[in-house]
Parts: sequence; C-alpha cells; structure tokens
Amino acid sequence: MDLREVTEFLRDCMGYIIAAAVVVFILTFVVSIHPIAGNSMTPTLEEGDAVLVSKFSPKLFSIKRNEIVVLKAPDKKTYIKRVIGLPGEKIDYLNGILYVNDEGYRESFLNPEVKTNNFLFEDICPLEKCPDGVIPDGYYLVLGDNRPDSYDSRDPSLGLVSKKQIQGTVMMRIWPLGKMGKVD
Repeated sequence: MDLREVTEFLRDCMGYIIAAAVVVFILTFVVSIHPIAGNSMTPTLEEGDAVLVSKFSPKLFSIKRNEIVVLKAPDKKTYIKRVIGLPGEKIDYLNGILYVNDEGYRESFLNPEVKTNNFLFEDICPLEKCPDGVIPDGYYLVLGDNRPDSYDSRDPSLGLVSKKQIQGTVMMRIWPLGKMGKVD
C-alpha cells in the first residue's frame, strides 16, 4: 500500500472521525437520553417515553421550581422527579394544597384526580437535620407527579436531594415521536 493512499484515506475519514468525537463529547458531557421506567411521573412522562437531559444545566444555572430533574439516589439508582421545594423554603402539603412558606401554591401540571397525602416539612426534614425549619442551601425537595405511587423526598431513604445528586434537567421528550416536545 502506498503512503499517499493511506494519507488520502485518513483525509477522507477525518470528517467522520471528528463528527464521531463531537457526538461522543456531547453525549458524555452535554446531554444524555434517558428512558422513563415506571409510572411515578405519570401523566407527564409515561413508561416507555424517552427524554433529552441537559447534563450541565444544573451546574451553570440555578434549579427552578417545577423543573424535572434526573437524580442519583443513595441506592445508586437514577430517578426522574419534579423539583417542588427550593433552598430556604418550608414546604407543607395539606388537604391537596402545596404550601410554600405557608402560602398556597397551585400545581397546574398535576392531574386533578391525583391526591397528595398530607405532610409537613418536619416529616421530611426533622429539626435535628434542618434546624432553621427550611430546606438547607444546596438541597431540594422533589416529588413525582403520580403522588400516590412515587419514591421521592417523602421517603426517608431519599429525603431532600442535594444539588450534587442532580445529574441533569429534562429538556424535552424525544420519544414517542408523536409526543415529542417540551415537557411541562
């Protein structure tokens, strides 16, 4: 084989090599595709859906209420949940109403037939862990949209979620194609 042929072959393949490297970089550091398993986010996200997740968004921007995040739980499993409580807030749920710092807050994304069991902030974070009675800096309260069937901050084995546990924010649903688009 002639050296010119090898050089020409490499030159022809360089575009593909660069494109592959860019794709690997993006899928490693920028975005990921995450399949939905289980029904804890129903009806917003259903089993079999797939979402595009921004991996660096939580590192560059502040996490907002109602954002859907991908998190790594203490059991090393990955979950998708909705951020309900932010650092510095007291969150209670009474008679189907979310209270943020003792003010009622409407959750328009919830199915009206879904009932959330009552809880007080102290049930999630006792005063020994949260002496100020609010979510500490760098922590969030997360819930699934299918409140009766969701492993979330109400479970003592998960509790409040640290920002370090949040691996990304959901940007959009990409599967099924008929439902592709932004997820609220």
